[in-house]
Amino acid sequence: AVQQQQQQQQAMQQVSRPVPQTFQNQTDPTHNEAADLARQRAEIQAVLAQRQQAVQKQASLGGGGGGGGSEDAARATAIAALMSATGQRQQLQQQLQIQQQNNQPMMPGEKRGAQDRRGNNVAIDDEKLTLIEEEDKRTAINPSDVMELAQHTSEVFMCAWNPKFTNLIATGSGDASARIWTLNSDKTSHSILLPHGHDTADKKNKDVTTLEWSSSGEVLATGSYDGVARVWSRSGELLQTLKGHRGPIFSLKWNKRGNFLLSGSYDKSTIVWDVTGDVGFVKQQFSFHLAPALDVDWKDDLTFASCSTDKTVQICRVGFSRPVKTYSGHNDEVNAVKWDPSGTLLASCSDDCTAKVWDINSPRNDPKWDFKSHQQEIYTVKWSPTGPGSKNPSKPLLLATASFDGSVRLWSVADGACMRVLSRHRESVYSVAFSPSGDFLSSGSLAGQLYIWNVSNGAHIKSFKGNGDIFEVAWNTEETRVAACFSSNVVSVIDFKRP
Repeated sequence: AVQQQQQQQQAMQQVSRPVPQTFQNQTDPTHNEAADLARQRAEIQAVLAQRQQAVQKQASLGGGGGGGGSEDAARATAIAALMSATGQRQQLQQQLQIQQQNNQPMMPGEKRGAQDRRGNNVAIDDEKLTLIEEEDKRTAINPSDVMELAQHTSEVFMCAWNPKFTNLIATGSGDASARIWTLNSDKTSHSILLPHGHDTADKKNKDVTTLEWSSSGEVLATGSYDGVARVWSRSGELLQTLKGHRGPIFSLKWNKRGNFLLSGSYDKSTIVWDVTGDVGFVKQQFSFHLAPALDVDWKDDLTFASCSTDKTVQICRVGFSRPVKTYSGHNDEVNAVKWDPSGTLLASCSDDCTAKVWDINSPRNDPKWDFKSHQQEIYTVKWSPTGPGSKNPSKPLLLATASFDGSVRLWSVADGACMRVLSRHRESVYSVAFSPSGDFLSSGSLAGQLYIWNVSNGAHIKSFKGNGDIFEVAWNTEETRVAACFSSNVVSVIDFKRP
């Protein structure tokens, strides 16, 4: 027990370490990169060893599956300090083997460390599984309604539809590139390559970890594992290179006006960039988190939220030297934050298996709602585009939560009730997205399963099974297409017709 406690303490210390020297010295040609890589390999191997010991102990005690416990908390904290939180999922051990064979630096894997080492963590009995598989066949999407985008050479971690030029979609990959695709009505496509490195050596540690279009649709921002944010024109021209972080960028968000770009990083800080001129610059850097900042989201053009592996949520405002508010209600690292359409309610989700809704106008620092019925970590939350402040103000506001327990839950923020439990997935659910009308929801999980659900009655209306794991799903603004990003290097674009 003493030895296990010491191992947990060592794992916890991973978070408080300074950012790896690889990022601090990336412009120093004399820096010994080989030594850095060896040190990083040793650190990751230590984390893997600690995780294996924790699993063995848990198994000997009859545990498993739950996602809680001090061993898992220590493991999650340690791995989070080294991994990206944007839906990427390379297995650490595989990375180490490839890295040792090719003498290349570790590429960012999913923060949760690849395949669930507890095995299939979603319990479904054989009879129910057979029924689900039969129903999935009846609702399977016709292959003729699927377009495959297949020019990336590594996992596709995220995608974003252009909000104005609706036949354009941007994708980001572990191949150190993003692409802007033009989709034609005849099921053909072509893409523009946005390179984040120009040769094998230059592409190291440049996985694209996050991307987002501006509200005008004219410019695209990308963030990468080298700690650099880049701004591109719709035609693929590199407009700005924003260097200020000392570690991987995990999240990027434009404010609605489009003059500020917000980034959150492994280096524990968030930066607001002024991108109105020809050369972007740091408007303000916020360094209030004690561990990596995993997600950021704008409330309005000046105020934003951020969350961290330090278990807190910070509300900050441009021009203010201290956080406006700090929420400390979570008991484990906080994976995502999202503002509702009105900008008054903030949702957060955590490895503590809870999602919380905070009322920014309340003088209290405890959550308005505390949703606790998930059995494992909650990876992401999404608000419906409904209710006050949305384009669908007459429809009720809902919050969707997606968990490693294989379920998606829909919550009413009017009374805090769980309205629906969507539980067909057989693996961890990494991404959910409401359609623009709020009438439909898509969800994607490991093992390549995508479902489209009717929000009003909770029925699944379409199913699709691809190769590999799904990292992100996204609807176009016209509600006619759903895109899914896969670990098998492809993006599947699915035609959708309202039933």
